[in-house]
Amino acid sequence: MSRFLQDIKDFVEKQPFKVIRISEYHNGGKIETLEFTPSNPCQNAYSIAKAFTMTAVGILFDRGLLSLDEKICDIFRDELPDGIDSRWGKSTVETALLHRLGFPPSFLDIDVKDCAEFGEDFLKHCFTVPLAYTPDEKEIYTDGAYYILSRTVSKKTGMRLDDFLWKEMFWKMNFREAAWSHCPMGYPIGATGLYIGSEDIVKLGMVYLEDGQYRGKRIVSREWVEKAKEKGYSLDCDSERKIFFKGGMHGQKLIIAPSQNRVVALQSYGANSDVIADFVKNYE
Repeated sequence: MSRFLQDIKDFVEKQPFKVIRISEYHNGGKIETLEFTPSNPCQNAYSIAKAFTMTAVGILFDRGLLSLDEKICDIFRDELPDGIDSRWGKSTVETALLHRLGFPPSFLDIDVKDCAEFGEDFLKHCFTVPLAYTPDEKEIYTDGAYYILSRTVSKKTGMRLDDFLWKEMFWKMNFREAAWSHCPMGYPIGATGLYIGSEDIVKLGMVYLEDGQYRGKRIVSREWVEKAKEKGYSLDCDSERKIFFKGGMHGQKLIIAPSQNRVVALQSYGANSDVIADFVKNYE
């Protein structure tokens, strides 16, 4: 066990919350995992799923298959319902990445709402729900934005998001297992519902730690990594930019600490993931 894992073990055991497991990559070494609570190896990563979807978009960006200013209405011209709000004309791939599509709060949140509310065709529901704001006017965090991106990957590749990521990323990075929740029409939600192990979450963090590579294998360009970090495409940062992170419901966390050459993934149910992130940020 690494010194970091021993130290965070001692720290976690003093906290008033429970952790399932923590995995760590550090400075070119192997990924190590510390299990606190025996559980299924694959857990719902909740919103960490968005960082995987964002990476799929990055792969398409690198290949010139989409641009960030490409209009959502152009991508889905064949699926647009009659009478669509004209303000949709302002929506782009980047406004989706930044949660600026104008959806109402908590839109398409399958983790807390009955999916029957959205009907069988989630894409049609996205285009017909009354917009709360003009696109690009305001950031409203929703799962709907990343469902749109999941469907965008499918439009550009002819493959569903999970199949595309298995082909272009997961196999190359020796992922153990991953499964995604789908809408009634069979498309991955993109925003949540990704069941995956903590070690494979760490591998995603390694891509953004190592300028787009995983152990020497190019996954996305350095340009995409810099864009994701600078603009906040599903990667947040602390005020000092010492760590980049993506959190998920019930205490999931991916934490990237460039100055330490370290990546940490937390799986839990009810842990205060910000406390864990602060521990990583200040670790010496």
